[in-house]
Amino acid sequence: MLSTASTTMLVKSYLNQAELLLKDYVSADLFVVYTSIIIGIFACKTVYELSQLISPVYFKSYSNLTKGIQLEWSNRAMSTFHAMYIATMSLYFVLWSDLFVNDPQRGPVTLRSSTISVSALGVSVGYFLSDLSMIIWRYPSLGGMEYVVHHLLSLVSVAYAMLTGEAQIYTYMVLISEATTPSVNLRWYLDAAGMKRSKVYTINGVVIFLAWLVARILLFIYLFWHSYLYYDQVKQIHEIGVVMVHAVPTVLSVMNLYWFSKIFKGMVKTLKRE
Repeated sequence: MLSTASTTMLVKSYLNQAELLLKDYVSADLFVVYTSIIIGIFACKTVYELSQLISPVYFKSYSNLTKGIQLEWSNRAMSTFHAMYIATMSLYFVLWSDLFVNDPQRGPVTLRSSTISVSALGVSVGYFLSDLSMIIWRYPSLGGMEYVVHHLLSLVSVAYAMLTGEAQIYTYMVLISEATTPSVNLRWYLDAAGMKRSKVYTINGVVIFLAWLVARILLFIYLFWHSYLYYDQVKQIHEIGVVMVHAVPTVLSVMNLYWFSKIFKGMVKTLKRE
């Protein structure tokens, strides 16, 4: 067995290696990183608490729900807030900002980042840390293993892009898919409020189907096409980043296709009932 002194030296050795790794690969301002992550966690906590305060006032059925359902109610308010925020930021960077425009003089598009793009990802990391903690704490009431895998993949890929400044364009493309979350959460709210037979519930099902098709199927096809078209620039990022650019969207695509099939079946079943 190792002595206390040997163990201490071993720990210090690993810490020194980790510090060198951070110096080599972390290009972001750590003050911006830490501040944005804290803001993300604080925002999630605030939305969660506000949901618990406001929901009983504006939704009569809320008080009749079990404690577990009330917890998920507030958790989904938190995820809706994050989805609206990060989808808006992602659409801005991908469609309207000049950060990722095709300009050879500005260097590879896969290596571009800014203080704003880093801080936006930091807020998202704060959310994924908060939500993943809740999922594990209440497992499996807030989601099964597929949610844990989804959040872990999202957390690792977003954190990598935030810290290194690499492949942010693809990270933001993937995060546009969060635009489907509000409609998915609304469906859950309608079900919890006993409105499963309402017209709104039926319309919501069609909206989810169309939004999922665009943001989680067609968009991912475009992402793969873009990474193929700009593969010479993709190769310029670190090997870990290259693997993540291909592996993370692939795994998420498989999960998206699985959920899409369930969404399609649910929509058809609801429309037939009308």
